[in-house]
Amino acid sequence: MPDQLMRITVRCFAAVREALGTETMELQVPTGTSVELVRQRLGQQAPPLLRVPVAFAVNRDYARGDTVLHDGDEVAFIPPISGGSGAHDLYRFDLVSEEIDPRVLEAECRTDADGAVVTFAGTTRNQNEGVAVLSLRYEAYPEMAQKVMCGLFEEAIRRFPITRARVAHRLGTVPIGAASVVVVVASPHRGPAFDACRFLMDRLKNEVPIWKLEQLRDGDSVRWVGDLPRPGGA
Repeated sequence: MPDQLMRITVRCFAAVREALGTETMELQVPTGTSVELVRQRLGQQAPPLLRVPVAFAVNRDYARGDTVLHDGDEVAFIPPISGGSGAHDLYRFDLVSEEIDPRVLEAECRTDADGAVVTFAGTTRNQNEGVAVLSLRYEAYPEMAQKVMCGLFEEAIRRFPITRARVAHRLGTVPIGAASVVVVVASPHRGPAFDACRFLMDRLKNEVPIWKLEQLRDGDSVRWVGDLPRPGGA
């Protein structure tokens, strides 16, 4: 009796997209197929995929390679990562294509009950590991990035007595000296504001599926940089 088939969607980002030559694909696979088996099957057709270190996500949650898939699941192979609504929201995460204005985010966060507003801006520098850099280009898995970041906000609220928080991350090309990410946290006291700001930035770099491509100054050279995600800050 032939295997029953189920339909899944595969989302492809950064180096995975380059290996497979597409952003999205629909596949029919046998019932009981795991995430890793999907990767191996695709790697037979596109061997460069098997040379890309990846983590896995199913339906926008991180998953193990032996996770068994079900009909209609959305699968993403997560290569190494770079690491809105109203102004009265407790927290918000924005993925933007334009310059980030920290003053706007600070104004949204601060209340008269706050004695501290801490802002961190991560900017593009002109070198990395001794190699001259011309610019950075970022891309994201937007739906999963929002889901993961909202979970980090909720954890920050449980751990630190903060009033409001904002994180904005730029997508597309970011020139030297411009901010690629801004984190703003308001709190009645400076200690929790500093701690929560560092927590959000560090966990964003470790877990949120955003990828960084360096444009190097030696001509047309580019390279993806980053590490595999570490869910839970592991």
